[in-house]
Amino acid sequence: MSDWLAPLRAALDGSERPVSFFFRDDDAGWDDDALESLLDLFEVNRTPLDVAAIPTAVSARTVELLTSLRTAGRHDVVVHQHGWAHVNHETAGRKCEFGPARSPEQQADDIARGRDLLQALLGDVPPVFTPPWNRCAPWTGDVLRDLGFTVLSRDVSAGTLRVPGLVELPVTVDWFAKRRKVPIDRQARGALLAEAAQGPGPVGLMLHHQVMGDADRADLAELLLLVSAHPASKTAHLAELAVSPA
Repeated sequence: MSDWLAPLRAALDGSERPVSFFFRDDDAGWDDDALESLLDLFEVNRTPLDVAAIPTAVSARTVELLTSLRTAGRHDVVVHQHGWAHVNHETAGRKCEFGPARSPEQQADDIARGRDLLQALLGDVPPVFTPPWNRCAPWTGDVLRDLGFTVLSRDVSAGTLRVPGLVELPVTVDWFAKRRKVPIDRQARGALLAEAAQGPGPVGLMLHHQVMGDADRADLAELLLLVSAHPASKTAHLAELAVSPA
């Protein structure tokens, strides 16, 4: 195993409690070939993967890829909703599909349409929501709860909305994180994973299949092997962690 994972292995070796991991891949519906490559990678160890699908971007090929998993008896991949169309509605500031430029009523309409579309295409979809760009307005949590959603997953830097009945499970490590606008290298990524493993909650890793190259997939395969085999780590889906968090 490469030395970039040595800090994470050391953190797991020294942990006095099980460390939970979840893997969230965003933007299903974009680049189905890259999505298929990622799904194949997770199949090796049957590591749980939460796929965030953009309702309006899901193609016939996307549906074929994801529904064929169930037919094949694979339960390691679970799909949830990733916004509606992954479109920015803000006229200033950072990009956001469900930001302050959209009223609660407008947001509810798009989220409900996205939920219904995903269910029509893919069957049962858990009540988990990931907003595009990991951002949303302060009232989006109330909108989600009123629509029956029970889990919101953003980035840990977004803070918490503290909406009763809505569990928040943020990603803590972005595979493509940047420092001073420069992408981190694999050594820095390993350090971030180790730091997150020593934190209070689950380690959530955010992936974007459409920008992953061969080197990324090779490194990810090493990480999946480590967390699937180490006695101090456990992997789970978002919906499972919402019921029994780390």
